[in-house]
Amino acid sequence: MTAPPGTGRRGTAPLAGGPHGPDALQPLLATVLDALRTGARARGGPLPAGGPEAVTARVTAALGEVFPDHGHGDHEALRTLVHTLTAGAADPADPLCAAHLHCPPLAVAAAADLAASALNASLDSWDQAPAASALEALLTRTLAAEFHDTPHPDAVLTTGGTEANHLALLLARERHGPHLTVLHGANAHHSIPRAAWLLGLPPARSLPTPTGTLTPATLAQALATTTGPVLVTATAGTTDAGLIDPLDALADLCDQHGADLHIDAAYGGLLHLSPRHRPKLAGLHRARSITIDLHKLGWQPIAAGLLTVPDTTLLAPLTHQADYLNAPDDTQAGLPDLLGRSLRTTRRADALKIAATLRSLGRDGLTHLIDRTCARADQLARLLEAHPAFELHAAPTISTVLFRPTHADDTALATLRRTLLQGGTAVLGRATADGRLWLKATLLNPHTTAGDLDALVNLLEGSTHR
Repeated sequence: MTAPPGTGRRGTAPLAGGPHGPDALQPLLATVLDALRTGARARGGPLPAGGPEAVTARVTAALGEVFPDHGHGDHEALRTLVHTLTAGAADPADPLCAAHLHCPPLAVAAAADLAASALNASLDSWDQAPAASALEALLTRTLAAEFHDTPHPDAVLTTGGTEANHLALLLARERHGPHLTVLHGANAHHSIPRAAWLLGLPPARSLPTPTGTLTPATLAQALATTTGPVLVTATAGTTDAGLIDPLDALADLCDQHGADLHIDAAYGGLLHLSPRHRPKLAGLHRARSITIDLHKLGWQPIAAGLLTVPDTTLLAPLTHQADYLNAPDDTQAGLPDLLGRSLRTTRRADALKIAATLRSLGRDGLTHLIDRTCARADQLARLLEAHPAFELHAAPTISTVLFRPTHADDTALATLRRTLLQGGTAVLGRATADGRLWLKATLLNPHTTAGDLDALVNLLEGSTHR
């Protein structure tokens, strides 16, 4: 008797793990890869054409019944859904998809992510993730040592910069109490004041950054008029323009006033790996905690965040005990206690894809990608600066380029951006600087070529003349 489609032995759906898991996955992967190809061809550009209503209509039509009474089988389900999602995707691997800090993941990282999904390790107790927990510990200590020249640096993996910033404020609150004042530049990520609110701290104080970065003079004035414990948060890579605060000077002020320093380096932190760009981050190592995102300039599939600290004892407030996961006698007997490695309980083995990338590329390979990506941003800036139809805001600090058509007002610029999105021809962001609206190209694709940049400029030039 033949099993129904999408079922395995004994009439049950096959599993991804176990000795038969690879055999069950292999034919499904062929279907997935083919659907990725056909979906990309159907999309034909960086974004699906037609805007939100058209995309929703196509998804609705393709799915029909989302939860049918009788299944269609594995291959049909994958073929339909992967094709539909791909055809309707914003593809960060397309050189004209450059709106956000949204990277195209490396193939080796995505392949490792498949293995993590198949094994389904849960890093809340050792008996659910024996090797994965050892790998994560090795990886986090290794990465923390990149940013802290101290005897016992450590790090925890997070879902991204928002969670890492939240943890940083939580740790500071536990060190200093509930009356902690958080000072941040107006250029800071929105997750900083939000974390203060979530943690029940006094409202975070936003300091003006009219030039785009937090100046030492502004911080000095704020520290001089603030009583009680203070956490200063600086930014190494703003979301709007990729700017980096003067970290060393801000660290000096924190030392003088006894304030803690947290640096949100979600975007720019990995510049530290590059000898060419490392000087931009002078003072980074002086922070009490650092946020890093490897799903930006690390080219990892989402999610791959990190919070690093100079000493593992700073993570002690995360300690938590639940008998079914880390009973005291098990811990005393030598089973690792994993609950204190996150605020989350169930956690997947995100360390695997990061470790696979580091092993595959090595320091020199990853540095090459960082340098190449930043060089392309410099090249785009030069093209725009030399072009009479465009105005460049400033040379890029990392890989974000702000510019605008020379004779367009803010309304026309916003309309131009939406027109490009509606047509599916280019995905550009928007940012406000110097009281004006600017188009934003955030380059995170190391495969972008000089020809791709020319094509983008030519497309924009033609669009501004319509």
